[in-house]
Amino acid sequence: MTNDARRSEGPEPLRPPERVNGHAAAPPAAGAGVYAALDLGTNNCRLLIACPDGEGFRVIDSFSRIIRLGEGISLTGRISEAAIGRAISALSVCRDKMRHRKAQRLRLIATEACRAATNAEAFRDRVATQTGIALEVINRETEASLAAVGCSPLVDPRGSGAILFDIGGGSSELVRLGRDGNGATRVEGWMSIPLGVVTLAERFGGNDVSADVYARMVAEVAKHVAPFAARHGGNLETMHLLGTSGTVTTLAGVHLGLPRYDRRRVDGLWMSDGEITAAIAALLGMSYQERANNNCIGIERADLVLAGCAILDAIRDAFPLQRLRVADRGLREGMLVEMMREDGAIGAA
Repeated sequence: MTNDARRSEGPEPLRPPERVNGHAAAPPAAGAGVYAALDLGTNNCRLLIACPDGEGFRVIDSFSRIIRLGEGISLTGRISEAAIGRAISALSVCRDKMRHRKAQRLRLIATEACRAATNAEAFRDRVATQTGIALEVINRETEASLAAVGCSPLVDPRGSGAILFDIGGGSSELVRLGRDGNGATRVEGWMSIPLGVVTLAERFGGNDVSADVYARMVAEVAKHVAPFAARHGGNLETMHLLGTSGTVTTLAGVHLGLPRYDRRRVDGLWMSDGEITAAIAALLGMSYQERANNNCIGIERADLVLAGCAILDAIRDAFPLQRLRVADRGLREGMLVEMMREDGAIGAA
């Protein structure tokens, strides 16, 4: 049976409009107005539904669930049946939300797990059959670009740019953001490394992390970061780090001593180099159970957060900047902005 035949047996497909040279071939009619951006990552499934609002957008619905799609891929090369079940459950919620909100303009992406797994195509066929969602697997350059678009509003307007990093589950992206002649943010270089919190924790362990194991994780990541730092590590004056990931938002929550995670206090937060060091030291001093009991970490991240900290420390060593701005935003926001700009619903940057 062909893939198309299998898909026809399932729900009415949720597909974004056809794209030509990276742009929508047929934007929706004026007034359609509801946009949805779905990011199926190696660790999380995230959805954002929004309407254009002035020069930005207004969120009308959202969803986020840790599904660990990439669990075990570094060992087996395949997405497991358990992970497929978790993903389809989460994607079914996303489908229902998009239909309830009558979203007319969609972008539905998948990242590293679907780039790496040998059964990724079969997985996407099952997703289409059971949920109606047709996933677009994006490459690493597109992933870095979308993260840059989503996070660029948090670049300090008084500085010359930022080193943006997105610590994912299966890969991590680094982007050097500078400014063009008009002062607008632009991408000056990017790199993706094949290490994220899931892959690193599976390689070195994530429950009980000794100082020696942690140092070895940092050293492993540093080997991958070094080529990017060699090309883009100069002229860092007036620049800062800009981080988007569960790792940095968790660190921010721990630093603030929040009783539970609060996006309003975390997104846009500035942390000094010393504050980052202290927050990482606090996490290294916790047992696995203490991390699991912390409401800003929880059991779903307790075995992954130190791997994320090791990736962050390798980046900090390569780019010794004194300030980090925390972004609780990224790919979904980048997709929404790009779609709205394509449709003329908001102005260009």
